[in-house]
Amino acid sequence: MATKAVNFRLEDSLIAEARTVARVYNISLTDIIKESLAEYLSRKRNDPFYRLTANIEEVTDDENEELVNAIETLTADDLQIVRTEDMSVGK
Repeated sequence: MATKAVNFRLEDSLIAEARTVARVYNISLTDIIKESLAEYLSRKRNDPFYRLTANIEEVTDDENEELVNAIETLTADDLQIVRTEDMSVGK
């Protein structure tokens, strides 16, 4: 896998804490940052807001089955529009 160097700024206290953890566990600061970022991104990818807004094209088989089952059980009453809201920005 190709890698790229990235420069970013962190608070001194955060760097100091990460260095302490790196020393205690005998791992590199780079590995701590990579692992932390991977874990953070994984949590965000699984967040419902992200899944709804990031144009995710694929769903798991379980998600697909759940959606199909939910749609198949809808009644005419479920599909009736009971109210509308204007969601435009700056209304």
